[in-house]
Amino acid sequence: MTQEQLKNRAEIPEALTWDVTALYKTRADFEAALNGLKVATATFAATYEGKLTDAKTILAAMKEYEGLIETATLADHYAMMPEATDLTDPDNVELSRQTANAMADISAQLTFFESELIGCDAAVLDQIVSEDPRFASYIRHTKKNKDIQLAPEVEKALAQLAPTLDAPSAIYEQARLGDMDFGTFTADGKEYPLSFVLYEDYYMYHDDTAIRRAAFDKFSAVLSDYENVVATAYYIQLQKEKTLATMRGFDSVIDYLLYGQEVTRELYDRQIDTIMNDLAPVMQKYITHLKEIRGLDKMTYADLKIALDPEYSPQVSIEESQMMVQDAIAVLGQDYSDRIMQAYPERWIDFAQNIGKSTGGFCTSPYGTHPYILMSWANQLSDVYTLIHELGHAGQMILSNENNSVLGAEPSLYLIEGPSTFNELLLTESLARKSTDARMQRFALTKMLSDTYFHNFVTHLLEAAYQREVYNLIDAGKSFDAGKLSEIKRSVLERFWGDAVEINAGAELTWMRQIHYYMGLYSYTYSAGLTIATQAFLRVKANEEHAVADWLEFLALGDKLEAAEAAALAGVDIKTDQALQDTIHYLDEAVDQIITLSKELA
Repeated sequence: MTQEQLKNRAEIPEALTWDVTALYKTRADFEAALNGLKVATATFAATYEGKLTDAKTILAAMKEYEGLIETATLADHYAMMPEATDLTDPDNVELSRQTANAMADISAQLTFFESELIGCDAAVLDQIVSEDPRFASYIRHTKKNKDIQLAPEVEKALAQLAPTLDAPSAIYEQARLGDMDFGTFTADGKEYPLSFVLYEDYYMYHDDTAIRRAAFDKFSAVLSDYENVVATAYYIQLQKEKTLATMRGFDSVIDYLLYGQEVTRELYDRQIDTIMNDLAPVMQKYITHLKEIRGLDKMTYADLKIALDPEYSPQVSIEESQMMVQDAIAVLGQDYSDRIMQAYPERWIDFAQNIGKSTGGFCTSPYGTHPYILMSWANQLSDVYTLIHELGHAGQMILSNENNSVLGAEPSLYLIEGPSTFNELLLTESLARKSTDARMQRFALTKMLSDTYFHNFVTHLLEAAYQREVYNLIDAGKSFDAGKLSEIKRSVLERFWGDAVEINAGAELTWMRQIHYYMGLYSYTYSAGLTIATQAFLRVKANEEHAVADWLEFLALGDKLEAAEAAALAGVDIKTDQALQDTIHYLDEAVDQIITLSKELA
């Protein structure tokens, strides 16, 4: 990455952007589809409302309902994706908001469908599954939801209120991507431009300690200017979730948010507590070694993401990444590889860096067409890790969509980060396989630790530990402000890092840096998914019989099985802590190997 100011979206070459014409060829086609969806929804409601009492009628309705949801998914993506690439463009915001309002109206008209199905006898619902197994997962959830469903008029009102209820996340995104102006900062007498994206994707990893720490200080100072409005948006988000939890009969908002994942409170708490207690010494050992190798006076929170051997970290172009990705995923077979590699020529990926673009990366998979990936390419090896991570999501959803109804294609959130982190492990294995050189081996191990496990097993897990404390406040009927959130975040960081890291001023504001907090209990699932991915990867690495076939079958599952059963299909038992402990042990061995290789190289 250069130290130039970010460009406006209009200045970005088309080759670096995703191609939305796979959704609709033109804006006129989108508008026609949306209008058609409104008419079809009204017709559907007029045809079936009050009449879903027998299996034959319900089956006919479900097949029509599928079509409505597929169209809604495509239209929703077409309206959402431009806003993700440039939140500063008022046309993008207007399109997103207008479509959200239209979708809220459509959803409200369709709420009768689930309400009436929930009111059906279990025998009728079982008959539907018997006659068309594609709807098995949808009916499974329908039967479970009998205990939490509200009156039809209440469900309809909640659907109509969706844009308002989703406002906290929109306010947060506007604050960090639209309003925050980070200006410039000075290091060693030189001025550098700064933005949210530049810090997160560039300066946080900068090799120059003076630049890195100065960027962190300025970044934190600007964040603090907005801490009250962001804390207020977050408080409203949690109060909304708590209110919905209470309305649906849950004593705890945590239990309410875990309900849809089909995961027990025990699994949730174990994931957080085990890593906080047992992984912390392993990461402290690695960070202390990193400090010694890099010759730092101290290891501050601003230094955590630096490379152990920066001179050995190559820059990677988008073109070069293709060969790296292809080599890494080859073990999963030609069919899987061919599907994934279409991402380049068909422009599934938005590589651009521009003003107003969402930070980080994500993959979204509209049913009926190919996935789309958003990221900001900076010619770093870490970008390849981000890309192959998102392509892992893409691979799962391609196979899931092909093998499931749109009503049952999305797996439990608990499982969703398994395929993405599995692909990161494949990349590390590919890098290590190409050389027997000690420096290359150490490089591959540190990339695995810093790009895969640090991000997913540490950063997101610490988010989850903080998030749990905040939810506990809400469950206890208490409130919070920006100061309280910073206090909780600092406490979690200090507990995990101990004396190995100085939690310097600004670290406590990390709670302002992630959209994950507006997505329910998502953060902890990164470590849950990586636990499954690690054990499945080790099976593939050891050439265990059926390991690859089992993994591909796991990817194609969709929502057919609950989380524990799905993981078992991949050869991983998550009902005990064994897989988690084995993963931590694997990491401990990797850190020891890194330290041994450093001694050899010295």
